[in-house]
Amino acid sequence: LEVLTGNCLPGVSREIQMANCVATLQAAVPILEANGMTTVVELLNSTVDHPGYFLNTVEDGVEMVRRVGNPHVKLLLDIYHVQVMQGNIIQRIRDSFHEVGQYHFADVPGRHEPGTGEINFRNVFRAIYDLKYEGFITAEYHPTDFTFRDLELVRDLATFSEEE
Repeated sequence: LEVLTGNCLPGVSREIQMANCVATLQAAVPILEANGMTTVVELLNSTVDHPGYFLNTVEDGVEMVRRVGNPHVKLLLDIYHVQVMQGNIIQRIRDSFHEVGQYHFADVPGRHEPGTGEINFRNVFRAIYDLKYEGFITAEYHPTDFTFRDLELVRDLATFSEEE
């Protein structure tokens, strides 16, 4: 179950907003547990696509998930948004690995398929592979052509052998 935090509230401190997000997620935990579900809280960039969005850094996402303190609440780390807001994607993936429940990807700029922008997806996918991630990695981009060649490209970028 993917959830969002919403925008920053004028006149309300980040500390109070963080506490409210944590309390809301903690209140959802019994429902999540009873139904065998996990929720992933998505961080978004607040500089290009979602001005004013509250959860806009990996570090705040990790803090939120850790404060909730339940394996049914994880972070959705969107590689596109991380690159726009912070960069240093691979280190942030490594630092947040235990709190992440899903990854999204798109290239920067433009939110298009891998290979259209500045992100070295072979290295990013390799970092995720090396961590032995077993969850979902989801394409969330606007393709630049509709021949589906991008699906083969993504498969090739994200396929590794133990010898590599």
